[in-house]
Amino acid sequence: MNQPAFKRVLLKLSGESLMGDLAYGADPQRISALAREVAVVHGQGVELAVVIGAGNIYRGMAGTAAGMDRATADYMGMLATLLNALALQDAFEREAIHTRVQSAITISEVAEPYIRRRAMRHLEKGRVVIFAAGTGNPFFTTDTAAALRASEIHAQAILMAKNGVEGVYSADPAVDHGAEFIPQISHMDAIQRRLGVMDATALTLCMENALPIYVFNMDDERNISRIISGERVGTLVTS
Repeated sequence: MNQPAFKRVLLKLSGESLMGDLAYGADPQRISALAREVAVVHGQGVELAVVIGAGNIYRGMAGTAAGMDRATADYMGMLATLLNALALQDAFEREAIHTRVQSAITISEVAEPYIRRRAMRHLEKGRVVIFAAGTGNPFFTTDTAAALRASEIHAQAILMAKNGVEGVYSADPAVDHGAEFIPQISHMDAIQRRLGVMDATALTLCMENALPIYVFNMDDERNISRIISGERVGTLVTS
């Protein structure tokens, strides 16, 4: 494998990326495959942080659509991300990767509170850090949490895993079969064209901090290693 192109990155995983072929929940085989790929990257000396979503368990907007208060629904979503974070931690540690879960909401029995300097120290010691519970605030997505945490820990890039698509397209390829693949785009263009790479808040934060985003297909876990090795995979969103 090539020399790593990055020293420290943040991997953003959607909850759906853990589902595999299941209709909902987490597929142990998919999580194990992801853990093996993380072990390969970790073995190269790359410092890796992870932000996980919870779309496989619960979505705040779904609760809102059913009449639930948005803030309450979002807090439920934050707790769901913690379930996924613990599942990832277990899989990583079975691959002999020392892992810490840090939560933006206090739940001290199972996770550390999020403390920026402690998180950076874990990374320096070769531990993978999983950030759970988003930003700890309602009305902010886990995309925004990924942009915020990546900026705070001085990550060199965000690796944005997508399900079933190779990167960014001019339209939703599941709806518009004529959608064109975009190999590279600026943060501003992605915002103005509403391409759905991340929500606008997250993209703006990445743009302000000159933080590149690599959008790739999570169906092939080896894409993580390819990006870390400097290969062009998927779409690069850059300033």
